[in-house]
Amino acid sequence: MQTLDPRLLATLEAVVRHGSFKAAARELGYSAPAISQQVTELERRAGLRLLERRPVRPTPAGQVLLDAEQAVRGALAAASLEIHAMRAGTVGRIRLGAFASAATNIVPKALAQLQTTYPNVQVSLAQLEPEPGYTCVKRGEADLALAYDYDFIPLPPPRTLCRTLVARDPLVAVLPAGHELARLDVIELGSLAAETWIAAPEAALRLELLAQLARTSGFQARLEYGGDDFNTVLGFVAAGLCVAVLPGLALPSGATNVVARPLANPELTRFIYTVRLNARHVPQAILALEHMLAMQAQEATRSDRKAGAVSPCPDPSG
Repeated sequence: MQTLDPRLLATLEAVVRHGSFKAAARELGYSAPAISQQVTELERRAGLRLLERRPVRPTPAGQVLLDAEQAVRGALAAASLEIHAMRAGTVGRIRLGAFASAATNIVPKALAQLQTTYPNVQVSLAQLEPEPGYTCVKRGEADLALAYDYDFIPLPPPRTLCRTLVARDPLVAVLPAGHELARLDVIELGSLAAETWIAAPEAALRLELLAQLARTSGFQARLEYGGDDFNTVLGFVAAGLCVAVLPGLALPSGATNVVARPLANPELTRFIYTVRLNARHVPQAILALEHMLAMQAQEATRSDRKAGAVSPCPDPSG
């Protein structure tokens, strides 16, 4: 059987509903002979007679196609309603990307809030580092992403994206609890140069960069770890094997056997952003989730500091 054209099915439905070729022609804006030709073409494609002409009524094969036409019409009507609701931001799907520590410490509470406000919105989450996150948003493969860069390694976003700074995440020195420097309130980066470090390019800053920032030599790695899991790095630190510099957000609450101290000379900061397409019309649920992520990012990075405003911070890159 040849492919059936939904437009021919609509013609068949109109003829049966009106019981007349002429009435169907008036409704659809065709001549009666044109309607007859369309029904004949549909019968040719089906390979079966679909209509009894006098009186006009469907054959069993015609009824099968009428049922299919009703199913198609119903699906289109449902899709139309869903599209309208998506424009209103009440149902649909949001594809979210987030880097590892944000996926753990920011996203869950934001999604819990979203579920309360928009219970019919489904969210899918992918763990994405900043550059892949930018790419996915730019290609339309993600609707929203959480990204980051550092004050000393800025990463400008593509021009087509709207990036909003939502939180500042200070970097901290992470030491074994029994380390002699753990008694200090603030640690100068240079004082850690001679320590044993872990080389974890996916989960920690490059040691040559730390040496450059501290303006001192040293920072030699004696352990190597090729993953992106902060908890693994913390496990090495907790075992007394090394020290590390990590974003504060990467530290789990109630971590034992490790001590985190603010850095000085220099102070280092990671900036956290929400990222989406720079579109004129954005579904309400996406805007709501963006705001909820911003609030949770500020809460997660606040630590014991006084609560700041929930409104987005200016993007330092402009």
